[in-house]
Amino acid sequence: MSVLLEVNGISVSFDGFKAINNLSFSISNRELRAIIGPNGAGKTTFMDIVTGKTKPDEGTVLWGEKNLSLLRMSEAQIVEAGISRKFQKPTLIETQTVFENLLLSLKKSRNPLSTLFYKLSIADEKEINIIANEVNLTESLSVLAGQLSHGQKQWLEIGMLLAQKPDLLLIDEPAAGMTAPERKKTVELLKRLSQSQSVIVVEHDMEFIKSLECRVTVLHDGGVIAEGSLDYVSQNEKVIDVYLGR
Repeated sequence: MSVLLEVNGISVSFDGFKAINNLSFSISNRELRAIIGPNGAGKTTFMDIVTGKTKPDEGTVLWGEKNLSLLRMSEAQIVEAGISRKFQKPTLIETQTVFENLLLSLKKSRNPLSTLFYKLSIADEKEINIIANEVNLTESLSVLAGQLSHGQKQWLEIGMLLAQKPDLLLIDEPAAGMTAPERKKTVELLKRLSQSQSVIVVEHDMEFIKSLECRVTVLHDGGVIAEGSLDYVSQNEKVIDVYLGR
């Protein structure tokens, strides 16, 4: 499979503290990858760099077949290029229904005229129904987002990202606060999504990571210290010392 995102030798410091230290990372098309590591390992800063929120002091971040530099793009341009990010805390319009949240997220022109004269089309309604089915929310389309369970809110936000038709999804701690059945459905959802786009999951829950059955990247002190299957990285002495414990 071809490489979708390639990060080479990025470093960034905040007030003298090196949050990312010569980090290199790559992910292929339609790959599911988990990133783990202790607090302060650089996981959030890594995602901030990929999505344009933070610019590194050095290194390159290349995207797609044309090797476009994400460092030359704004956050909005990076979303347009095909990278979407879900933060740990859902950011929904809680007074709007699931259907309305998904409708607002559809990838289309947002200029004042098109917004003013927009009329729901059969195609848009069909797309919303497809997304709702994908994220286990078909039965909840008329429910206000604020009335959903925590897990359902996470699914809705993933659905809102899917409406943008991304090639890469960055998902931060999806399992936090979920019930056991919701966690199981979320594992199935992420595996399913990785058949059509790449998915990076940042998570602390080792049982959840194990269920994903994917390649794992371990960060510590802003760099990669191990990479491979969960069984493989779990036997790495440095990973045991700094993260998993004995």
